[in-house]
Amino acid sequence: MPKNSKVTQREHSNEHVTESVADLLAHEEPVDYKRSVLNVTGEAWDKQKDGEEELDAENRPAWNSKLQYILAQIGYSVGLGNVWRFPYLCQKNGGGAYLVPYLVLLIIIGLPLFFLELAVGQRIRRGSIGVWNYICPRLGGIGYASCLVCFFVGLYYNVIIGWSIFYFFKSFQYPLPWSECPIARNGSVAVVEAECERSSATTYFWYREALDISNSISESGGLNWKMTLCLLVAWSLVGLAMIKGIQSSGKVMYFSSLFPYVVLVCFLVRGLLLRGAVDGIMHMFTPKLDKMLDPQVWREAATQVFFALGLGFGGVIAFSSYNKQDNNCHFDATLVSFINFFTSVLATLVVFAVLGFKANIMNEKCVVENAEKILGYLNTNVLSHDLIPPHVNFSHLTAKDYNEMYRVIMTVKEGHFKELGLDACLLEDELDKSVQGTGLAFIAFTEAMTHFPASPFWSVMFFLMLINLGLGSMIGTMSGITTPIIDTFKVRKEVFTVGCCIFAFVVGLIFVQRSGNYFVTMFDDYSATLPLTVVVILENIAVAWIYGTKKFMQELTEMLGFRPYQFYYYTWKYVSPICMAVLMTASIIQLGVSPPGYSAWIREEAAEKFLFYPTWAMAILISLIILASLPLPLVFILRQFHLVSDGSNTLSVTYKKGRMMKDISNLEDNDETRFILSKVPSETPSPMPTHRSYLGPGSNSPMEMSSAPNGRYGSGYLMASTPESEL
Repeated sequence: MPKNSKVTQREHSNEHVTESVADLLAHEEPVDYKRSVLNVTGEAWDKQKDGEEELDAENRPAWNSKLQYILAQIGYSVGLGNVWRFPYLCQKNGGGAYLVPYLVLLIIIGLPLFFLELAVGQRIRRGSIGVWNYICPRLGGIGYASCLVCFFVGLYYNVIIGWSIFYFFKSFQYPLPWSECPIARNGSVAVVEAECERSSATTYFWYREALDISNSISESGGLNWKMTLCLLVAWSLVGLAMIKGIQSSGKVMYFSSLFPYVVLVCFLVRGLLLRGAVDGIMHMFTPKLDKMLDPQVWREAATQVFFALGLGFGGVIAFSSYNKQDNNCHFDATLVSFINFFTSVLATLVVFAVLGFKANIMNEKCVVENAEKILGYLNTNVLSHDLIPPHVNFSHLTAKDYNEMYRVIMTVKEGHFKELGLDACLLEDELDKSVQGTGLAFIAFTEAMTHFPASPFWSVMFFLMLINLGLGSMIGTMSGITTPIIDTFKVRKEVFTVGCCIFAFVVGLIFVQRSGNYFVTMFDDYSATLPLTVVVILENIAVAWIYGTKKFMQELTEMLGFRPYQFYYYTWKYVSPICMAVLMTASIIQLGVSPPGYSAWIREEAAEKFLFYPTWAMAILISLIILASLPLPLVFILRQFHLVSDGSNTLSVTYKKGRMMKDISNLEDNDETRFILSKVPSETPSPMPTHRSYLGPGSNSPMEMSSAPNGRYGSGYLMASTPESEL
């Protein structure tokens, strides 16, 4: 100890010591307590291990550029739901009026929680398991639950990419194979396939040629070899994109994130040139203001916001963990959130421009078919020629003329009108037919493209866009599994990624049976919604209430260089938890009210029919929800009753000069006493790297650290895994 230090001087003085801990330590040489007699771990110092931990964060992979990172987050958040879920919800819930609740909820729920996940990932620089173990060990199950949900979602999401791959390769022919019904030969007689004739060419191709679907979930029907091969290709693409971590997936994102925008813009320009496109867009944006008062509209808007940004999956945290700590993640959160919103609006414009064109085609077809019926009634004297307005020309019959004729006949033949079997053929009725999900992509949109000039080109572009949208989301979903597992258990990245993809492919064979589409529906409806809602609520509580919103805001101020708006303080602490709790309650009620079932395609009837899940399928459904939620209470119980270590008994303290002064300067008077006397703290210490108080070896209060056996998330004035330059 230096001879001129205050401590040395006091040894030869009888004066009362009044200097603070900060004053005393300000003149001392830096001490590493791991290597000194004050080592509180009770373990021998391992120089090699200590060096590895200090260099771990410095050696962590990083994005090559800010653009690459932004494209990765956009590619993850902008997925298939933006193209086939948002337009449907917009049409169903009041057209342009739906944008109001969506935008409001995006601002008060989506943006704050997205910012929260970006911030904790960037600050702690770990995947979801490490982050939540670090912040609050008792809620460490959040990370494991996120990994399980990512696995469930990845299983069926990649099947959808497989379907898109199948259609992509089928698009390289003219005419498109789903443009007309196949001809079946019965001896020397050629007849149209009955199932196709009773439905439509695109519907038949989807259910029979692509899926070869069974009549119910109970009829397995064996594997569909075509879809099995496509699923293998899909998992191979994901594995190749992920095998080198962000070094490989980051490069893929340049194409997979940008190409969908090129296609959407091309489709919008082409769609606006189609006859009837304006009708579709006007129908879409005509607001039905009364819908805004419907609670169901707000519930569906909140759910869409929640899933559109990928909250709770762990992918957002994984991507942000590869950032530098001084990155402006607030800007990133705002940018990605609103790009996601505007992408949804752009996709909706494209969808309704194309569906407006399709509606006009179908309406003209309806007019022609019903005009032939009227001509038949006129020739058989069922209807009088006097009922037909004189200006009507059956050889050039317009929708307006048909509607006028229809109203006259309905008025005169009021008593027997239903027997005539005439349809109104209103364009509004065609536009009101709600289509979402696979029905939109693989039936409605494919049918519209058959009427495009150069239809194979547009079909190739469309399904290549779906593949890229799906691939971007799958990379983020898989990162939500691989990053936390690799960070926590130190497995080899390449080996784990390949093994994970092979295992997922084998398990995913359940989705490429002939009944596989019904399992996709089950997983999509039940495997993620409720568990993820609980996960995000607990994330919010862990940061805002257990760690403390004020402390978190202070951490952000140091990390970003400016203090975030006070708006985030209130949304994190009050608004978001309440809104998410309401959403969770509404989701539970919805699950209870809506009978658990699925739409089955009945071959003999050539129509969809709603069926209830059998008992064994209900058991699978319930097991999915329980299994995804199980880590939350399990980890809490294990750590609450000290059945597994939470890291508090392997505490190792190290600090470096300069950094320690920053920490000690923030201690209260009672904290200084506690620091010297090793008293038990009255308040749980901050789980973040800075502003920690040393509890001393005699503390009985468990630190909010990780349960990782190597103590990687142990407390200290300078984290062994955090380079000093980052602080």
